[in-house]
Order: sequence, then C-alpha cells, then structure tokens
Amino acid sequence: MTTDYILAIDQSTSGTKALLVDSNGTITHKKSASHKQYYPQPGWVEHDPIEIYENVKFLINGIVESAAISTIELKVLAITNQRETIVVWDKETGLPVHNAIVWQCRRTSDMCKQLKEYGYESKIKSKTGLTLDPYFSASKVKWIMDNIDGVKERAGDGKLLLGTIDSWLIWKLTGGKVHATDYTNASRTLLFNIHSLEWDHELLELFTIPKSMLPEVKDSNDIFGETEDKEILLSKLPISGVIGDSQGALFGQKCFEKGMAKATYGTGTSVLMHTGEMVRAENGLVTSIAWGINGEVSYALEGIIHSTGDTIKWLIEELELITDLSEVETFVRSLSDNQGVYFIPAFVGLGAPYWNSYARAAIMGMSRNTGKAHIVRAAVESIAYQVKDAIELMETESSINIKELKVDGGATANSFLMQFQADMLGANVIASNVSELSSMGSVYLAGLGIGIWNSLDEIRKLNLENELFEPMIAIDLRNEWYQGWKRTVNSVLVK
Repeated sequence: MTTDYILAIDQSTSGTKALLVDSNGTITHKKSASHKQYYPQPGWVEHDPIEIYENVKFLINGIVESAAISTIELKVLAITNQRETIVVWDKETGLPVHNAIVWQCRRTSDMCKQLKEYGYESKIKSKTGLTLDPYFSASKVKWIMDNIDGVKERAGDGKLLLGTIDSWLIWKLTGGKVHATDYTNASRTLLFNIHSLEWDHELLELFTIPKSMLPEVKDSNDIFGETEDKEILLSKLPISGVIGDSQGALFGQKCFEKGMAKATYGTGTSVLMHTGEMVRAENGLVTSIAWGINGEVSYALEGIIHSTGDTIKWLIEELELITDLSEVETFVRSLSDNQGVYFIPAFVGLGAPYWNSYARAAIMGMSRNTGKAHIVRAAVESIAYQVKDAIELMETESSINIKELKVDGGATANSFLMQFQADMLGANVIASNVSELSSMGSVYLAGLGIGIWNSLDEIRKLNLENELFEPMIAIDLRNEWYQGWKRTVNSVLVK
C-alpha cells in the first residue's frame, strides 16, 4: 500500500523551502535555498524573480530525487509565499520587467502620503480593509508602471501580467497556462474589494493599473492547474493549497474558530486573529481574508510588525555584536532586566499600531554601564513588546480577550523570548513543535483540495505536540516595563 505525499513550497523573504509531508502530517524531507537581497537605495528592497523560480525548480527536483518518490505517491504541490511582494512580467517572454519589489520596500512612502493628502485613505480602507501604506502591493506596481521605460504602454496593450509571488510561481510552473492567485494574497494588494470579493475598478483606476494584468482569484483549496515545466522531474502534478504565509500559519496552527490567534516570527511578524465574519479594523490594524475554502470566505484581523527576526540579523551582520543566533540566549539571560535600555527596530518605519513609515530605529536609555548584553536583550524584548502592541489593539477592536497565543517561526526556539512574550501578554504562549506552520497550512489546504483529508476535524488530530509558556512576572513589573517601551516608541514617531 502506497503512502500519499504532498510537496509544499514555502517561498519567504529570505529564501525558499521545499517540504515533503505524508498523509499523517509528518514532514519526511526538507530542503532550502536562500536568494539575494537587493538594496538599491536606503529603504528599498528587491528580489530577483528568476532566481527565486530557479530555486523552486532546484528544490522540487532535489526533494523528488532524495525521497525517490513516484507520481503515484506524490499527489499535489502546495504553495505558501511572502505576501505583498509584487512581480510584473511579460506574458510572451516570461521575463520580469523589473526586480520584484519586496513588502519591506519603502520607496513609495511619498506616493502613499500624497494619496492620503488627497483624501483617498478612508475609501481604500473601506474597500480593502488595509491601510494606505507602501507595505502593500498597489503603490509598488504603480511605481514600476511610472518609472520603468515602456511598461505603461506594454501594460496598456495587454502584454504584461502582475501578481504576488504565488501568481508568479503558478504561472511559471504551469508553463504560462495559469494566471491565478488565492483570496489571501489578493486581499493584500490594495486592489481587491474584500466585500464583493472582486478586483475593484475604482482602485485600479486610482493606481492606473489595467485589469488585464491581474490574476484570477480562487479559493485556497481550489485546483489551480498542473505543472508543465519540462525542467521539473514530475509533470502534471496538481497545484492546490495556495495561501499567503501568515494566513498559512493561522491555518497550520488550526485556528479554525473565532477568536483564536497566532504570531509568526520571521523577518517581520504577523499577528493574526481569526474573526470568522469581517471586523472593520481601525487604529493601525488591518482586516484581511483568512482563507477561502469550498466557496466560503473567512476573515481575520492582523497586526503587521516590520522588523523582528531582521533585528537580530542586524545585530549579527551589521553591528557584529553576536556571531550567530545561538549566542542570543546567553546574552539575554546574563541580565536580570533591561536596565532601562529599549531598542526601537524602525529600520523601515513602524507597522501596527503606529503605521509610521518615517520613524527610524533607535536605541534609547543607554548609560555608561550599557554593554553588548543590554543591546541584545533590548532587541529581543522589542519583538515581544511589538506583539503585545498588536494583541492589545486586537482585543479592544474585536471585544475578544485572547487567553492564549499560538506561535511559530524560527524565534520560537528562543525560550527567553517565548517566556518574555507570555509575561508581557499575561497569557499562555503555545509554541508548536512543528516549526514549518506556514507550509503546514498550505499542506492541509492542498490535502483538503484533493481529498487526502475530508474535514477540519481530521486535520485537528494531526501534529498535537507543543510547548507551553505561562506568564510568571508580577503585573506591576510588566506594566512598568511596557510603559517604558511605549514612552520610547513615542519619542521616535515622526508626525
């Protein structure tokens, strides 16, 4: 008797992973490849879409070869991806007209500021659930249209396509036969009306984007097409389980009921609460589509944090205070507290609940006694403080108190951070022992799409191991430290 397998591609900001998962929800094989980060100007971030796709092909073939898996056993290809990062490409040549502009990129800050001054923000938020910010895709597309020679004309002639990274990969994998995305990725573009579930004509006109460039929007567990690229070892493999990485983690954490929440610690951090029905977000949160399954769309509230894991990376690569992640725990535990030192990681501005793209990073409260350990600890603590900012706002706007936070991502290996997060929230933090939760979300959806699993109840029974962190700090001390954080943040906000 053969075992059914799902192959998942997790295309993230820093690299790409391929995972092979069996019908018990067990990851049996895993490979990864990094891609280059381009910083053409301060605050600008780009990726090479061709390099990303070549990595995807390399990883698919590597998994197939190392697992010695057959077309009989491998049932479906799932995709989860970095959201908001946008690609514009020529549908005849298959070549991008410019590098992908990454979600972190702030080059369109002035464009968004001008649109706000013209009074468009409330209309955009009412239609999309999102704030008018360079983080999202639409202004990035407009920048490409306005600044790359010939693009506007070719787009008007119907020669160009655009999409988030999932769309780009699907188009390439299917040999240019399928131009599609799912509801979660569409809802992050500033172009998709989350009420009518359609591309919004008024917003397309505002950003001067022809509708002919846009992908078809499908449920996350729909069948998107089949692999056709001759350089991939397995052809005619169905593609399903397509979902943005943060929503993928929400599904992978099995936050299927209203009020369940998760935080994914990556380059940045996404804090998501499943609300079921739509809750209008205010004060720095955004409303997004959680997923679409079998024709039914669910919604979520999200707090977006720009720099969390990237802050630690900065300590390693730029300041060289530490040489690798394994040193972080030693440094932070060498101190009993932060001794008044706070780190505001506004390298590309601040996200929820501030949404201030002009704020810049700062280390505050230093004295002559401040050393390496204080800065490292303050950087780690900044991750937990930012998550608390987002959670407090979610509780206020949804009228739901979060009793526990499910967490995933590389930072969950840092037990100090997980305990500090529980202490700051005054709530249990549950870290899954399955680290690849975004991938698992796409896997579960793909399995639903092709019938490996037939219900959410079947998925609930998979991968039940986790680690629990309970709050231990005194409430007065928690409040004292958090108020210090709030005061420090307010000092770097640019009005």
